[in-house]
Amino acid sequence: MKEKNPVLEAKRYVENARTILREKAIKENDRYTDRKYVKLAGHAAYTGVLVALDGFFGITTKKQKDVNWYKEQLASVDKKVLGNFVDAYELLHLYMGYDGTQNATVAQQGIQRADEIIQWVEQRTATC
Repeated sequence: MKEKNPVLEAKRYVENARTILREKAIKENDRYTDRKYVKLAGHAAYTGVLVALDGFFGITTKKQKDVNWYKEQLASVDKKVLGNFVDAYELLHLYMGYDGTQNATVAQQGIQRADEIIQWVEQRTATC
């Protein structure tokens, strides 16, 4: 069976999050109207971040890792991406995924952090 490219898979998750926000959560006056879909989008985008990072670190098991594990790994590699990860964790996983914040700015910032992390992984795993 052909292995999936973690970067492409991560981008797919984030694109799914964008679609959920656009088509299901419905934005009105910088707020989303349906908390349920904001939660789904936050979870999807955060999962994309984890898929990308797991690919970068060579993790092949499905065993869930603690957020602190990712923080420790990233701290030893790149402090800027560590900051982006902490932001993504808070914005996507906590504020959107758990709390279902309806603030569109929070969602946009979270998606942006996810894109930045995935791009960072893509740049470091590209083979020339």
